[in-house]
Amino acid sequence: MKAKFLVPLAIFLVLAGFLGYGLTLNPSVVPSPLVGKPAPDFKLARLDAPEERFGVEDMRDQVWLLNVWASWCVSCRQEHAYLVELARFGVPVIGLNYKDERQAAIGWLRDQGDPYMATVVDPDGRIGIEYGVYGTPETFVIDREGVIRYKHIGPINRDVVQRILMPMIAELSSAG
Repeated sequence: MKAKFLVPLAIFLVLAGFLGYGLTLNPSVVPSPLVGKPAPDFKLARLDAPEERFGVEDMRDQVWLLNVWASWCVSCRQEHAYLVELARFGVPVIGLNYKDERQAAIGWLRDQGDPYMATVVDPDGRIGIEYGVYGTPETFVIDREGVIRYKHIGPINRDVVQRILMPMIAELSSAG
């Protein structure tokens, strides 16, 4: 008879254990099946010159960042100063303007500063889907061969820049 009452308690304890473990995980670290694989190819219109196209192949032989952003994204504003800083250090940063209005994006970059070597437009989110984008912002490190080496979900900050991005970029740049 007492065993009947222990079953719900055991189920509750197991669920509480899973929940407790989940709360210790970092939500910006989500394993991506694309890490270690070639970056999905694209050839999209540039934000500043829609008649021109820009794509992954244009970055061959360079280590670079692909930053997925939008003018409507509050978290993108938080990370923007760090992207500007990376660009000042000579890191090629390509912007993927995700599901945004062209004029809003142009105005946002004019007001916030433009850290991007180029910004391409993904109005329907198709390329974002190919990259497994959950939302904005997301940042990818892509090596000289066009292989994704790292994916960061959410806004980058000083710690991410200093502890992860800069060492990885330096290592990938010196290799090969």
